[in-house]
Amino acid sequence: MIIVHISDCYLPRLGGIEMQVRQLAMRQAAAGHDVHVITGTLGHDQVRTGIELLDGVMVHRVAMELPLEAPVHPRTGYYVRQIITDLQNRGEVVAQVHAGVVSPFAWSAMRACSAMGLPTVVTVHSIWGPLAQPSFKTLNSLAKWSNLGVQLTSVSEVAAQKIRDVVGPDIPVLVTPNGVDPQLWRVTPIPHGVDEVHAVAVMRLAPRKRAMALLGILRSARSEVPADIRLRATIVGDGPDRGRVERYIDQHELDVTLAGRLAHEGIRDLYATADLFVQPSIKESFGLAALEARTAGIPIIARQETGITEFVHQGVEGLLADSDEHMAGAIAFLATHPDQRARMAEHNRTVEPQQVWPRVLESVERAYEAARLRVTS
Repeated sequence: MIIVHISDCYLPRLGGIEMQVRQLAMRQAAAGHDVHVITGTLGHDQVRTGIELLDGVMVHRVAMELPLEAPVHPRTGYYVRQIITDLQNRGEVVAQVHAGVVSPFAWSAMRACSAMGLPTVVTVHSIWGPLAQPSFKTLNSLAKWSNLGVQLTSVSEVAAQKIRDVVGPDIPVLVTPNGVDPQLWRVTPIPHGVDEVHAVAVMRLAPRKRAMALLGILRSARSEVPADIRLRATIVGDGPDRGRVERYIDQHELDVTLAGRLAHEGIRDLYATADLFVQPSIKESFGLAALEARTAGIPIIARQETGITEFVHQGVEGLLADSDEHMAGAIAFLATHPDQRARMAEHNRTVEPQQVWPRVLESVERAYEAARLRVTS
């Protein structure tokens, strides 16, 4: 099968969607499929157009040099149709469009694929909140994409329900979750004293990820933990809020280390020393970093309205909270109950999550078949 992934952003840019699309494409190529990526992202050395082979995947770039490297191109539809037409001369093609809340390249490409009658899966990687829904209702009306053979999917049931609220009950929305390879995340815990608890967060330091809220949560948790227990935290990531985060840490003398961006190996090494993983975002459609930490054997503390509930159940893999206050309380509880931490950690180390890659690939294949049926019906 010829599989075409379409994404606003791809390597060399690094982010949640980019890395997940990369992993999916690599694994499909390893399974014997002819896999291509079409992206609006500039290549290495600011290459705007052309084809390059990355990780066994052919990457087609349709990009312009714009401020902030915005993935926008006025002739997206033309180039996408041209690339796919060439591929169709070699065999059956199915497209998977990867979109967030703002995905101009992906939406233009989706319309082109739909107009060609191509089996097309549209995977939404974000939660559609109230501010986004009116724009998507307008797009749904203008493009008529839900009636043109497009199969909608999302990365979690929580995010899928938000889409159903927009498109209505008659349009099926499947779940194709993000995936994890447990072998890449298993660690041997490095013990430390019983009087120290190390919390870790992996996140972009940006308002949407609630980096400042995390500091307030940690500060509140510190006030609930006895003084003879050291509660320290390490935050992995960078972003526009870094200056504010640094000032808050200094002002309130928090025991928080900013590790900046780390590669996979650095994060895994950090997980070997972690007692807790904290995810404060309330707009987390899936929570890949949390899944990776859970697979490494770390108890998870997260908000209960997020996609993290797909793999964290209350009191089993971690604790879920409905407010920042309750999240601080959850940190304090696990910080003072090492037996509970140990029980959750043992479960997370020994029980694989459902979102391992073989199962994820099966769910994607089912979505492709559903897209084929929508084209032929």
